[in-house]
Amino acid sequence: MNRVVVNVGLYVVVMVAAALLVVAAVRAFDDDPGPTSLPVKGEVALDEGSAAEQQRYADILDAASKEVTTFLNISYTDAQPKIDAVMAGATGTFRDQYGAATEALVKLLEQNKSVRTGKVIWTGVVAQDPDSATVILATEGTVKNTQTGDQPMGENYRIQLELTSEKGTWLTSDLQFVP
Repeated sequence: MNRVVVNVGLYVVVMVAAALLVVAAVRAFDDDPGPTSLPVKGEVALDEGSAAEQQRYADILDAASKEVTTFLNISYTDAQPKIDAVMAGATGTFRDQYGAATEALVKLLEQNKSVRTGKVIWTGVVAQDPDSATVILATEGTVKNTQTGDQPMGENYRIQLELTSEKGTWLTSDLQFVP
């Protein structure tokens, strides 16, 4: 029996020594004097973009927000200035399609005495290069017309714009409502 007690005692001593050795090894490898926030396993540090790249992003977001805000805010009482403003920020296919639809749009607005208001609440660049960009915008707003009566009806849209840089100005070449 004496031998069993000695064996158990030695076993406990060996196990405690092994545990202390593991703890010491972990601490030795974790004592890295480098930065503590990055790099972390699974995270990548991103380089800050150049001033020109940051300005391009700002210009893209500004042009997209301006075009969609103009597009959303239209009233039967002054439709043509709003249509002209949308056309000023348009190019290509979107300009052609919107221009072809404006006469019918004015008639519909006047017929229903429609007043639409809206604002951009979120904007994100999906893809971009020096000459083109894809932007998603979330909007909220209201429409008031003969069907809604005195109470404006809420409207929320997600809109995808394709933008093209023409002579340093970002113009909308496509506009789509997305689910």
